Amino acid sequence: QLQALESGGGLVQPGGSLRLTCTASGDSLAHYNMGWVRQAPGKERERVSCINSNGNIISDARSVQGRFTISRDNAKNTVYLQMNNLAPEDTGVYYCARFYGCPGGYDLWGQGTQVTVSS
Repeated sequence: QLQALESGGGLVQPGGSLRLTCTASGDSLAHYNMGWVRQAPGKERERVSCINSNGNIISDARSVQGRFTISRDNAKNTVYLQMNNLAPEDTGVYYCARFYGCPGGYDLWGQGTQVTVSS
């Protein structure tokens, strides 16, 4: 059974950058559309970005377009989210997710990593 582990979260100042990593074990991520979902305190969960299994289709939420870049390395069983020019509204728990379509519905596969953007 596939298990995913997120890493790379932390505290960063506005305008800073972080790279999140989702590493899987137990199965190959290459079979799946993957992506990231976030949840801010008191807010609904939000799809951030997804990438299809081949890596040639990407869909980003409007709130992160031009700032976040999703990528994947199927050989390393890993999905990345490069986040630049972070803003306080990007604060939240970021989850690795398997997407049924890109974009589309999803299942959370990780426990999440906290991202806090604050001065």
